[in-house]
Amino acid sequence: MKNQTSATEFILLGVTDIQWLEPLLFVVFLVIYFLNLTGNGAILLVTISDPKLHSPMYFFLGNLSCLDISYSTVTLPKMLENFLSAHKAISFFGCITQLHFFHFLGSTEAMLLAVMALDRFVAICKPLHYTVIMSRQRCTQMAVTLWTLGFFHALLHAIMTSRLNFCGSNHIHHFYCDIKPLLDLACGSTELNQWLLNVVTGTIAMGSFFLTLLSYFYIITYLFYKTRSCSVLQKALSTCASHFMVVILLYAPVIFTYTRPTSGSSMDQERVVAIMYTVVTPVLNPLIYTLRNKEVKEALSRIIRKKTLT
Repeated sequence: MKNQTSATEFILLGVTDIQWLEPLLFVVFLVIYFLNLTGNGAILLVTISDPKLHSPMYFFLGNLSCLDISYSTVTLPKMLENFLSAHKAISFFGCITQLHFFHFLGSTEAMLLAVMALDRFVAICKPLHYTVIMSRQRCTQMAVTLWTLGFFHALLHAIMTSRLNFCGSNHIHHFYCDIKPLLDLACGSTELNQWLLNVVTGTIAMGSFFLTLLSYFYIITYLFYKTRSCSVLQKALSTCASHFMVVILLYAPVIFTYTRPTSGSSMDQERVVAIMYTVVTPVLNPLIYTLRNKEVKEALSRIIRKKTLT
Protein backbone atom coordinates (compact mmCIF):
# COMPACT_ATOMS: atom_id res chain seq x y z
CA MET A 1 0.00 0.00 0.00
CA LYS A 2 2.86 2.41 0.65
CA ASN A 3 3.64 2.89 -3.03
CA GLN A 4 0.01 3.43 -4.04
CA THR A 5 -1.61 6.82 -4.34
CA SER A 6 -4.78 5.70 -2.56
CA ALA A 7 -5.90 2.66 -0.57
CA THR A 8 -8.34 0.16 -2.08
CA GLU A 9 -8.95 -1.60 1.23
CA PHE A 10 -8.26 -1.18 4.93
CA ILE A 11 -7.28 -3.62 7.67
CA LEU A 12 -9.33 -3.33 10.86
CA LEU A 13 -7.05 -4.19 13.76
CA GLY A 14 -10.07 -4.98 15.93
CA VAL A 15 -10.64 -4.98 19.67
CA THR A 16 -7.59 -6.94 20.80
CA ASP A 17 -4.25 -8.22 19.53
CA ILE A 18 -4.47 -11.39 21.67
CA GLN A 19 -5.54 -14.13 19.26
CA TRP A 20 -6.67 -16.71 21.82
CA LEU A 21 -9.17 -14.17 23.22
CA GLU A 22 -10.94 -13.70 19.89
CA PRO A 23 -13.16 -16.87 19.98
CA LEU A 24 -14.27 -15.97 23.51
CA LEU A 25 -15.00 -12.38 22.51
CA PHE A 26 -16.92 -13.69 19.48
CA VAL A 27 -19.30 -15.60 21.77
CA VAL A 28 -19.68 -12.65 24.18
CA PHE A 29 -20.45 -10.10 21.47
CA LEU A 30 -22.72 -12.53 19.61
CA VAL A 31 -24.82 -12.95 22.77
CA ILE A 32 -24.90 -9.16 23.27
CA TYR A 33 -25.98 -8.63 19.65
CA PHE A 34 -28.74 -11.24 20.03
CA LEU A 35 -29.96 -9.55 23.24
CA ASN A 36 -29.92 -6.20 21.45
CA LEU A 37 -32.04 -7.51 18.57
CA THR A 38 -34.43 -9.28 20.94
CA GLY A 39 -34.85 -6.44 23.45
CA ASN A 40 -35.16 -3.58 21.00
CA GLY A 41 -37.24 -5.73 18.64
CA ALA A 42 -39.69 -6.44 21.49
CA ILE A 43 -40.04 -2.74 22.29
CA LEU A 44 -40.53 -1.94 18.60
CA LEU A 45 -43.19 -4.66 18.39
CA VAL A 46 -45.22 -3.48 21.40
CA THR A 47 -45.06 0.21 20.46
CA ILE A 48 -46.46 -0.63 17.02
CA SER A 49 -48.99 -3.34 17.92
CA ASP A 50 -50.41 -2.14 21.26
CA PRO A 51 -52.99 0.70 20.85
CA LYS A 52 -52.39 1.80 24.46
CA LEU A 53 -48.83 2.75 23.52
CA HIS A 54 -49.76 4.90 20.53
CA SER A 55 -48.62 8.10 22.20
CA PRO A 56 -45.75 10.49 21.36
CA MET A 57 -43.47 9.11 24.11
CA TYR A 58 -43.75 5.53 22.81
CA PHE A 59 -43.61 6.66 19.19
CA PHE A 60 -40.17 8.16 19.89
CA LEU A 61 -39.21 5.11 21.99
CA GLY A 62 -39.98 2.93 18.96
CA ASN A 63 -37.73 5.15 16.85
CA LEU A 64 -34.97 4.79 19.46
CA SER A 65 -35.25 0.98 19.38
CA CYS A 66 -35.10 1.00 15.58
CA LEU A 67 -31.98 3.19 15.74
CA ASP A 68 -30.31 0.94 18.33
CA ILE A 69 -30.88 -2.18 16.21
CA SER A 70 -29.50 -0.44 13.11
CA TYR A 71 -26.64 1.23 15.02
CA SER A 72 -25.28 -2.09 16.33
CA THR A 73 -25.81 -3.78 12.97
CA VAL A 74 -23.47 -1.26 11.34
CA THR A 75 -20.47 -2.38 13.45
CA LEU A 76 -21.14 -5.71 15.21
CA PRO A 77 -21.54 -8.15 12.28
CA LYS A 78 -18.21 -7.02 10.79
CA MET A 79 -16.58 -7.23 14.21
CA LEU A 80 -17.90 -10.79 14.67
CA GLU A 81 -16.66 -11.77 11.23
CA ASN A 82 -13.18 -10.42 11.99
CA PHE A 83 -12.96 -12.39 15.26
CA LEU A 84 -13.01 -15.59 13.15
CA SER A 85 -11.03 -14.31 10.18
CA ALA A 86 -7.28 -14.06 9.67
CA HIS A 87 -7.68 -11.38 6.99
CA LYS A 88 -9.58 -8.53 8.66
CA ALA A 89 -10.00 -6.41 5.55
CA ILE A 90 -12.76 -4.04 4.53
CA SER A 91 -13.00 -2.47 1.09
CA PHE A 92 -12.64 1.28 0.63
CA PHE A 93 -16.30 1.56 -0.38
CA GLY A 94 -17.38 -0.66 2.51
CA CYS A 95 -15.37 1.48 4.94
CA ILE A 96 -16.91 4.75 3.74
CA THR A 97 -20.37 3.18 3.80
CA GLN A 98 -19.86 1.97 7.37
CA LEU A 99 -18.62 5.45 8.38
CA HIS A 100 -21.68 7.04 6.78
CA PHE A 101 -24.27 4.83 8.50
CA PHE A 102 -22.44 4.98 11.83
CA HIS A 103 -22.60 8.79 11.92
CA PHE A 104 -26.06 8.87 10.33
CA LEU A 105 -27.59 6.69 13.05
CA GLY A 106 -25.46 8.14 15.86
CA SER A 107 -26.33 11.77 15.14
CA THR A 108 -30.00 10.88 14.63
CA GLU A 109 -30.08 9.17 18.03
CA ALA A 110 -28.48 12.19 19.72
CA MET A 111 -31.13 14.50 18.26
CA LEU A 112 -33.90 12.01 19.05
CA LEU A 113 -32.94 11.95 22.74
CA ALA A 114 -33.24 15.75 22.79
CA VAL A 115 -36.73 15.53 21.24
CA MET A 116 -37.70 12.85 23.78
CA ALA A 117 -36.63 15.21 26.58
CA LEU A 118 -38.67 18.00 24.97
CA ASP A 119 -41.66 15.64 24.83
CA ARG A 120 -41.35 14.95 28.57
CA PHE A 121 -41.07 18.70 29.22
CA VAL A 122 -44.33 19.40 27.38
CA ALA A 123 -46.11 16.42 28.98
CA ILE A 124 -45.14 17.42 32.54
CA CYS A 125 -44.97 21.21 32.40
CA LYS A 126 -47.75 21.92 29.86
CA PRO A 127 -50.16 18.96 30.22
CA LEU A 128 -53.25 20.86 29.01
CA HIS A 129 -51.57 21.72 25.69
CA TYR A 130 -49.76 18.39 25.26
CA THR A 131 -52.10 16.81 22.70
CA VAL A 132 -52.02 19.98 20.57
CA ILE A 133 -48.26 20.60 20.75
CA MET A 134 -47.25 16.93 20.36
CA SER A 135 -49.86 15.94 17.79
CA ARG A 136 -49.38 12.81 15.68
CA GLN A 137 -48.61 14.89 12.59
CA ARG A 138 -46.02 17.03 14.41
CA CYS A 139 -44.32 13.99 15.95
CA THR A 140 -44.07 12.38 12.51
CA GLN A 141 -42.65 15.58 11.03
CA MET A 142 -40.05 15.82 13.82
CA ALA A 143 -39.01 12.18 13.34
CA VAL A 144 -38.65 12.59 9.57
CA THR A 145 -36.64 15.80 10.10
CA LEU A 146 -34.27 14.08 12.55
CA TRP A 147 -33.62 11.12 10.25
CA THR A 148 -33.12 13.44 7.26
CA LEU A 149 -30.70 15.78 9.09
CA GLY A 150 -28.74 12.79 10.40
CA PHE A 151 -28.49 11.29 6.90
CA PHE A 152 -27.16 14.44 5.24
CA HIS A 153 -24.82 15.22 8.14
CA ALA A 154 -23.24 11.77 7.74
CA LEU A 155 -23.23 12.07 3.93
CA LEU A 156 -21.14 15.24 4.25
CA HIS A 157 -18.50 13.37 6.29
CA ALA A 158 -18.58 10.35 3.97
CA ILE A 159 -18.02 12.47 0.85
CA MET A 160 -15.25 14.57 2.40
CA THR A 161 -13.45 11.52 3.81
CA SER A 162 -13.71 9.60 0.51
CA ARG A 163 -11.93 12.48 -1.28
CA LEU A 164 -8.79 12.07 0.85
CA ASN A 165 -5.72 10.15 -0.36
CA PHE A 166 -4.49 7.23 1.75
CA CYS A 167 -0.97 6.60 0.52
CA GLY A 168 0.62 5.23 3.70
CA SER A 169 -0.43 2.47 6.05
CA ASN A 170 -3.90 1.00 5.56
CA HIS A 171 -4.17 -0.37 9.13
CA ILE A 172 -7.07 1.18 11.08
CA HIS A 173 -6.53 1.05 14.84
CA HIS A 174 -10.19 0.37 15.50
CA PHE A 175 -12.87 -2.31 15.04
CA TYR A 176 -14.91 -0.19 12.60
CA CYS A 177 -14.33 2.68 10.19
CA ASP A 178 -14.58 6.04 11.92
CA ILE A 179 -13.48 9.52 10.90
CA LYS A 180 -10.65 10.08 13.39
CA PRO A 181 -8.74 6.83 12.67
CA LEU A 182 -9.10 7.44 8.92
CA LEU A 183 -7.83 11.01 9.18
CA ASP A 184 -4.71 9.65 10.90
CA LEU A 185 -4.00 7.57 7.78
CA ALA A 186 -4.66 10.31 5.24
CA CYS A 187 -1.95 12.04 3.24
CA GLY A 188 -2.12 15.80 2.84
CA SER A 189 -4.20 18.33 4.71
CA THR A 190 -7.18 17.17 6.77
CA GLU A 191 -7.96 20.57 8.31
CA LEU A 192 -11.34 20.87 6.58
CA ASN A 193 -12.34 17.38 7.74
CA GLN A 194 -11.26 18.18 11.31
CA TRP A 195 -13.19 21.45 11.15
CA LEU A 196 -16.35 19.65 9.97
CA LEU A 197 -15.97 17.08 12.75
CA ASN A 198 -15.44 19.70 15.43
CA VAL A 199 -17.96 22.31 14.28
CA VAL A 200 -20.77 20.46 12.48
CA THR A 201 -20.77 17.21 14.46
CA GLY A 202 -19.90 19.07 17.65
CA THR A 203 -22.83 21.45 17.16
CA ILE A 204 -25.28 18.57 16.62
CA ALA A 205 -23.98 16.54 19.57
CA MET A 206 -23.51 19.34 22.11
CA GLY A 207 -26.62 21.23 20.95
CA SER A 208 -28.73 18.10 21.48
CA PHE A 209 -27.04 17.45 24.82
CA PHE A 210 -27.65 20.97 26.17
CA LEU A 211 -31.26 20.96 24.92
CA THR A 212 -31.76 17.69 26.82
CA LEU A 213 -30.19 19.11 29.99
CA LEU A 214 -32.25 22.31 29.69
CA SER A 215 -35.48 20.31 29.33
CA TYR A 216 -34.71 18.30 32.44
CA PHE A 217 -33.69 21.39 34.37
CA TYR A 218 -37.12 22.93 33.70
CA ILE A 219 -38.87 19.62 34.45
CA ILE A 220 -37.16 19.19 37.83
CA THR A 221 -37.72 22.85 38.74
CA TYR A 222 -41.40 22.62 37.79
CA LEU A 223 -41.94 19.37 39.70
CA PHE A 224 -40.42 20.61 42.94
CA TYR A 225 -42.17 23.97 42.90
CA LYS A 226 -45.54 23.11 41.38
CA THR A 227 -46.34 19.49 42.23
CA ARG A 228 -47.92 18.75 45.59
CA SER A 229 -48.67 15.04 45.03
CA CYS A 230 -45.84 12.67 45.98
CA SER A 231 -47.16 9.90 43.70
CA VAL A 232 -47.25 12.20 40.66
CA LEU A 233 -43.77 13.50 41.48
CA GLN A 234 -42.40 9.97 41.86
CA LYS A 235 -43.94 8.74 38.59
CA ALA A 236 -42.67 11.75 36.62
CA LEU A 237 -39.17 11.51 38.06
CA SER A 238 -39.08 7.75 37.39
CA THR A 239 -39.95 8.27 33.71
CA CYS A 240 -37.37 11.04 33.37
CA ALA A 241 -34.72 8.99 35.19
CA SER A 242 -34.98 6.20 32.60
CA HIS A 243 -34.47 8.65 29.75
CA PHE A 244 -31.68 10.50 31.51
CA MET A 245 -29.78 7.23 32.13
CA VAL A 246 -29.89 6.54 28.37
CA VAL A 247 -28.61 10.08 27.67
CA ILE A 248 -25.65 9.68 30.04
CA LEU A 249 -24.79 6.22 28.68
CA LEU A 250 -24.63 7.64 25.15
CA TYR A 251 -23.00 11.02 25.73
CA ALA A 252 -20.34 10.17 28.34
CA PRO A 253 -18.28 7.88 26.06
CA VAL A 254 -18.98 9.95 22.94
CA ILE A 255 -17.71 13.16 24.56
CA PHE A 256 -14.65 11.26 25.85
CA THR A 257 -13.84 9.98 22.35
CA TYR A 258 -14.46 13.03 20.18
CA THR A 259 -13.11 15.77 22.45
CA ARG A 260 -9.74 14.11 23.09
CA PRO A 261 -6.84 14.66 20.68
CA THR A 262 -5.87 11.50 18.83
CA SER A 263 -2.63 9.88 19.91
CA GLY A 264 -1.12 6.43 19.76
CA SER A 265 -1.37 5.97 23.52
CA SER A 266 -5.11 6.74 23.50
CA MET A 267 -6.07 4.28 20.73
CA ASP A 268 -6.69 1.34 23.08
CA GLN A 269 -8.72 3.53 25.44
CA GLU A 270 -10.84 4.85 22.58
CA ARG A 271 -11.55 1.32 21.34
CA VAL A 272 -12.74 0.28 24.80
CA VAL A 273 -14.88 3.41 25.17
CA ALA A 274 -16.32 2.92 21.66
CA ILE A 275 -17.59 -0.51 22.74
CA MET A 276 -19.73 1.29 25.32
CA TYR A 277 -21.75 3.37 22.86
CA THR A 278 -21.75 0.95 19.91
CA VAL A 279 -22.35 -2.35 21.74
CA VAL A 280 -23.30 -1.93 25.41
CA THR A 281 -25.60 1.13 25.35
CA PRO A 282 -27.97 -0.22 22.63
CA VAL A 283 -28.51 -3.45 24.61
CA LEU A 284 -29.04 -1.57 27.90
CA ASN A 285 -31.67 0.81 26.49
CA PRO A 286 -34.53 -1.75 26.32
CA LEU A 287 -33.62 -3.05 29.79
CA ILE A 288 -33.73 0.46 31.25
CA TYR A 289 -37.08 1.27 29.66
CA THR A 290 -38.82 -2.07 30.31
CA LEU A 291 -37.62 -2.56 33.88
CA ARG A 292 -38.65 0.96 34.89
CA ASN A 293 -41.79 1.28 32.75
CA LYS A 294 -44.98 -0.40 33.94
CA GLU A 295 -46.91 0.23 30.69
CA VAL A 296 -44.27 -1.42 28.51
CA LYS A 297 -44.08 -4.44 30.84
CA GLU A 298 -47.87 -4.80 30.79
CA ALA A 299 -47.94 -4.54 26.98
CA LEU A 300 -45.24 -7.22 26.69
CA SER A 301 -47.13 -9.53 29.06
CA ARG A 302 -50.34 -9.05 27.03
CA ILE A 303 -48.54 -10.01 23.82
CA ILE A 304 -46.94 -13.07 25.47
CA ARG A 305 -50.31 -14.22 26.88
CA LYS A 306 -51.96 -13.72 23.50
CA LYS A 307 -49.26 -15.75 21.76
CA THR A 308 -49.49 -18.48 24.41
CA LEU A 309 -53.28 -18.77 24.08
CA THR A 310 -53.00 -18.83 20.30
